[in-house]
Amino acid sequence: MKTTLALSWRLLRGGGRRGMLGTWLTFGAVAISTALLLFAVSANFAFDARADRGAWRNPVAAQTGAVAIEAQRNDFVRDRQITVIDLAALTPEKAAAGVAPAGEAPAGVAPAGVVPAPPGLPRFPAPGEVWLSPELAALAKELPADQLAGRYPKVAGQIGDEGLVHPGELVAVIGHRPDAAAMTAPRSDDWIVGSPPTKIASFAGTASEEAEAYQVLALIATVLMIVPLLVFGGAAARLTVARRDQRLASLRLIGATPGQVAAMTVAEAVIVAFAGALTGAILYGVAVPLLSRIQIGGGVWYLSDLWPSPLVLAATLVAVPLLVGLSAVAGLRRVVVSPLGVAKRETPPGLRFFRVLALIAVLAAVPMLSRSTSVSVIAAVIGLAFLCINLVGPWVVALIGRITAGSARRPARLLAGRRLVDDPRSAWRTVSGVALTGFVAGFLGLLSPSAFSSDPGPAQLRVAVLSGSAQDAVTQAKERLSKAGVQATVKAEKKVVVAALGSTADAAVIDRARTALDGLTPGRTPTTEADDQRFGMQMLADVGAGTVVVLSVSFLVAIASSGITAASSVLDRRQTYALLRLAGTPLSVLDQARRAETLIPLTVMGGGAIAVGAFCAMPFMLGSVSVNGLITLAVCVGLGFGGVIGAGALSRPLLRAVTADPAPRPD
Repeated sequence: MKTTLALSWRLLRGGGRRGMLGTWLTFGAVAISTALLLFAVSANFAFDARADRGAWRNPVAAQTGAVAIEAQRNDFVRDRQITVIDLAALTPEKAAAGVAPAGEAPAGVAPAGVVPAPPGLPRFPAPGEVWLSPELAALAKELPADQLAGRYPKVAGQIGDEGLVHPGELVAVIGHRPDAAAMTAPRSDDWIVGSPPTKIASFAGTASEEAEAYQVLALIATVLMIVPLLVFGGAAARLTVARRDQRLASLRLIGATPGQVAAMTVAEAVIVAFAGALTGAILYGVAVPLLSRIQIGGGVWYLSDLWPSPLVLAATLVAVPLLVGLSAVAGLRRVVVSPLGVAKRETPPGLRFFRVLALIAVLAAVPMLSRSTSVSVIAAVIGLAFLCINLVGPWVVALIGRITAGSARRPARLLAGRRLVDDPRSAWRTVSGVALTGFVAGFLGLLSPSAFSSDPGPAQLRVAVLSGSAQDAVTQAKERLSKAGVQATVKAEKKVVVAALGSTADAAVIDRARTALDGLTPGRTPTTEADDQRFGMQMLADVGAGTVVVLSVSFLVAIASSGITAASSVLDRRQTYALLRLAGTPLSVLDQARRAETLIPLTVMGGGAIAVGAFCAMPFMLGSVSVNGLITLAVCVGLGFGGVIGAGALSRPLLRAVTADPAPRPD
């Protein structure tokens, strides 16, 4: 083993300038893959961390030993959401007397002195006290008191980071007596209210529906990003594969055993891959401050959310070199079984049709996703579709090559067709990144983002009256608005007080009216139609932002993959190119052939991958295809083709260099 490792190191170092260029290409591919892989994986842990920090606001009812009552509602200011947590401590006497939200039975007597402090607060808030998040406290000082601060008159302090979902979140924690109206009045069950008054034994809650929705979206986005990354990372092991196979075949012919060949291959691949993975981890660490500025779910990120844990980092640094090593060994079959055929550059046997059958089987399962409630099943099927596209790609490229060669009328097209037939796997590696990105674009670009109205009409604040007379509430609302200097038409629509502010009301007027009507109905918030749609609009906006992030990552991988594999392909075929130049083939013809063997399969496979992505998105479509989705898809197609053409152009000087001396080289 020591001799094998020493020989591998000597061969790696002694590959010459162009051999080292291939090694650097592999190093760069692994570094990019690792950095983006860490981002894709860390995003899931980041959403989990957010869900954990916000779980205390989604209380779990106490079976016994209740110590407090907790409720949540949402308020608004300047078109931003404020999460309001109402808390009341249960003393033993109150608990024994049965003071609890309407319709709930007493949960038992709480021992004295065991009421816990909410996350981010040094103690449990006393009745009348208000604790604000730093961003909300700053906003309350910035705006006039009648627009925001008047809603929270007795501020006792600020909430720490452990009680906030993200930096800049607007949160208010308000203390009450357990018999206060805000803690006993009935509340309707909708997202504006959040959660009704609930007796709790601790602040160990569960993830909210909103947090769970983001976790699902993060998992799907991870699958859409991670599969191309794994494919790219595996392809990195096959860069300059022809040169390495020739070298290993020569070693086999002079007596090297299959085990020695495999060991040398793994050692060479793992050494380069580990160095690349370590560099990729450093690159991700440098990029974390920039990535933390991406706004998802209403705000940016804490650095600790996106920083991978030591276990994740260690697993990545082990898994990436292992994947590259396994990919390198997987291509050794011809070297081990038929080294003479490799040395003679015989055309490898054709690919099997079972690759197409695997893709058909996965696509047949897609229509059933609409009946599935399991996120894992959905993510698994999408991931399998991804992998099957990668599996079927070389088979389709070989078929395209036969058609291209058979219909060729020019030398460049004939050369391109023959190259596709001779080495479809190499040709697929050049276009696979953009083809898989086409799948992502087809999946995300056709999902309709137009489920909500964009024109809420004139400003109207609405407050539900869940008990008492609606007319009495209208009278109180008129008095409050008049005192605040807000002109509005107030009326009752069934059990809802409607205050029409007119079409000329600006944000300041609306916030002044919100403050005036605050507490009109205990536990209820004055809201506009835009407020009622805010959760859905925020989700759609975040889906749009997530789409941009996923497509950006996919395009980065695709363009990097195209550029690296195009350069590697030139190095692999330098002897072939040199012999063709020696035979009199113009350099322009070689360049045209090289472009054709990229653009022809890219057109076919890119279009096919987009169609497969759109087909996989059909179970999740909310309605008709939106114009924005089609524009996104068109932009993706344009950028994909432009990126591949640009990446291919970068390797043109390398082609000129390897054909400058047409004399055959001994290697």
